[in-house]
Amino acid sequence: MAIEVFNRYEKKYIIDEDTFHKLTYHIADYMNPDAYNRNGEAYRISNIYYDTETEKAATGIRPLERRDNRQLLDEALRVASRSDVIVAALGECAEMSGESASRTGLEIPDTQQDLLKALVKTGKPVVLLLFTGRPLVLNWEDANVHSILNVWFGGSETGDAVADVLFGKVTPSGKLTTTFPRSVGQLPLFYNHLNTGRPDPDNHVFNRYAGNYLDESNEPLYPFGYGLSYTDFVYGGLQISSETLPKNGELTVSVTVTNKGNYDGYETVQLYLRDIYAEVARPMKELKGFERIFLKSGESRDVKFVITKDDLKFYNSELHYVYEPGEFDVMVGPNSRDVQTKSFQAE
Repeated sequence: MAIEVFNRYEKKYIIDEDTFHKLTYHIADYMNPDAYNRNGEAYRISNIYYDTETEKAATGIRPLERRDNRQLLDEALRVASRSDVIVAALGECAEMSGESASRTGLEIPDTQQDLLKALVKTGKPVVLLLFTGRPLVLNWEDANVHSILNVWFGGSETGDAVADVLFGKVTPSGKLTTTFPRSVGQLPLFYNHLNTGRPDPDNHVFNRYAGNYLDESNEPLYPFGYGLSYTDFVYGGLQISSETLPKNGELTVSVTVTNKGNYDGYETVQLYLRDIYAEVARPMKELKGFERIFLKSGESRDVKFVITKDDLKFYNSELHYVYEPGEFDVMVGPNSRDVQTKSFQAE
């Protein structure tokens, strides 16, 4: 089989409107019209999606009036050239979330991806203000953007809150209430999933006949409970008061958290439990408690959680709210992934 290889060259000319109409008349019989321009009407390309119809669906009842993409990009780069730090407010429109607003891809819309990549190429620090109503796939952004502030779709005080964080008046302390995937192929993805028949022993190496992917880790990009700060919180060793939880007793779990950064801030310490063996399948971990603490720079605090049999209960196959004696794991950390684990027996 022969394969013909050729190069394609384009020459582009700037013409006036009169020449445009004359050319259109002569070549109309030889060209197929744009699928979205069958009626011969001009339409705009805006800055959410390149495709006009997708743009209409994304903006819904609040359509955007925009200029040509090239003009918008050039204008953004001119402004960026005069800036010390680039704050790029990008992401989804509000109409892209909610009822009848599903997407098959979860990346930032295409025109905004191109804008962000062009801004990163300037070599200046880039802060991505991410507007979204759902978890997005942010692999490129995570690897190439200096910082990401996920602002969701806030209310009337959003601007003031964002400004306070950007200019350091407030140290960010939010934690994700959902999981951000690395790929749509991982969905559904959530921290409190059930165990598989053949769990993967190593999420970073492919193991055939185990519960993993050929081309991706099982781990999310950002796990449930994840969140960064301008300061640095360090967790000491996890301690439990006993390796046995008496039937009508208590078990205390404690950890020392230290603010080793240069700024005061809030941290949310999270407690998870796992029932190892039960009548019905139980999640790999479940959030059972959390405590939000404020630490000045250099300050430490002991955080304690008290576990009773009520924390171990679940609905069994007969829909009775019970707990079953046996082995449990207790986990504490800053999010659902980065945890320390201890085991105990419940009587």
